Amino acid sequence: MLKLNNIGAPKGANRDKKRRGRGPGSGTGKTGGRGHKGQNSRSGGGVPPWFEGGQMPLNRRLPKRGFTNIFKKVFQLVNLDELEARLEAGSQVDGSALKEAGLVKYADRPIKLLGRGKLEKSFQIEVARASKSAIAAVEAAGGSVNVTG
Repeated sequence: MLKLNNIGAPKGANRDKKRRGRGPGSGTGKTGGRGHKGQNSRSGGGVPPWFEGGQMPLNRRLPKRGFTNIFKKVFQLVNLDELEARLEAGSQVDGSALKEAGLVKYADRPIKLLGRGKLEKSFQIEVARASKSAIAAVEAAGGSVNVTG
């Protein structure tokens, strides 16, 4: 009877590893399948995958453009409709509360509040940044926004 615990690989699917350099009878004795002489036959020999035989490499032939701004601030974005759906009215909203609700991935990274959606519950919100429309909507619903950043 065929059961999950006795299913095996089909015949010929699993092969033994080639044991190189184990005598002439093995078929890969002596030079071990590396051929005679040359860079690739040596111990520690060979070239890295990006080496092009001395030709000017691709990464040096292509022009370089732009730069990475090391001072860039990346904000986690939260919208009003998400707060409305996931949090209870009157709650204190900060990084840890938003992480617990699954609205942001990291509690300790800066968060920006955006104004998409309608807000009917009131919240005390503490975020690094907030749009003007988001602040207006929260205050209209009877809450407050404390911008820390």
